Amino acid sequence: MGNVTDSSTIRLLIADDDPMVCQSLTLLLTQGSHGLINVVATCHNGQEAVEAARDIHPDVALLDLDMPVMDGISATRGIKSTDPSVHVLILTSVNPRNNVERAIEEGAEGFISKADDINAMVGYITEANAGHPQFSTSSNQQLLEDMREIKLSTRQDEARRLLYTLPQRERETVVYAAQGLSNQEIALRMCISERTVKAHLTAACDKLCMNRVMLARLVERAGL
Repeated sequence: MGNVTDSSTIRLLIADDDPMVCQSLTLLLTQGSHGLINVVATCHNGQEAVEAARDIHPDVALLDLDMPVMDGISATRGIKSTDPSVHVLILTSVNPRNNVERAIEEGAEGFISKADDINAMVGYITEANAGHPQFSTSSNQQLLEDMREIKLSTRQDEARRLLYTLPQRERETVVYAAQGLSNQEIALRMCISERTVKAHLTAACDKLCMNRVMLARLVERAGL
């Protein structure tokens, strides 16, 4: 592929706190894209990236996740609030745990790894510029894991909310029963009669519209 005309080049802003990374990415992306990508600015922290994006209006901003003064996710928010048309890709060399969803919420359209080869990066940047979100395999996997954790956390919170609608003694009885203790063992633990244990369990079942098996599963989901 030969060099393309200026009007069709992708104007790229790169932000990384390591000047050598900025320099090498500038060289490799320019050469690897055969002139399709034109690096119009390099910055060394998120605040510089926000200011540069406001002044030069790049097509795509490639932001390191971990930078001083302002990290890549905060910089994404700043850039998108000033110019929503800029396509932002987050670049990282670390596990993106708990960061992929945050980046998306702030307007990032991709999450890629510094370990990706230069051809892959050219592809990510080109596709992002065309409006197609780009996520590396590792970031896709992390996003799915984060979503599962959020779902599990939501289910746990809901289970705890239900259990805490019960009076304390009823809740204690339900938790002991979920642990597999017999009514007699629960009575000894709580210093109450077996009749009272049965009354507590019956009351809890009635209030939550569950049987004892369902109550046990609720306690397990709540992590109690």
